[in-house]
Amino acid sequence: MIISTMNDLPGYRIDEVLGEVFGLTVRSRNVGSQVGASLKSLVGGELKGMTKMLAEGREHATDRLIEEAESKGANAVIAFRFDTSELGSTWTEICAYGTAVRASRG
Repeated sequence: MIISTMNDLPGYRIDEVLGEVFGLTVRSRNVGSQVGASLKSLVGGELKGMTKMLAEGREHATDRLIEEAESKGANAVIAFRFDTSELGSTWTEICAYGTAVRASRG
């Protein structure tokens, strides 16, 4: 599966647009990481546990987007993006989205 943030694929021709595709996941932060994050915010620096959680969430969201694109017969996704939002105080929604297409070299 070719995934591109661009609206086209250099070296490829878009033969068919199959529609929008999404991959969603909702992550919950555990209490321990929240306490650690609160303490870390007092002194500054990277919140490694949170960074790891969000990176894993993006990976899962991307995997789900690929599954949906493949189910539509796509071999590529263009205009690929991520969006995140907070749901309450402990949940984070991660959405991967783009346009599923069938493309060929040309």
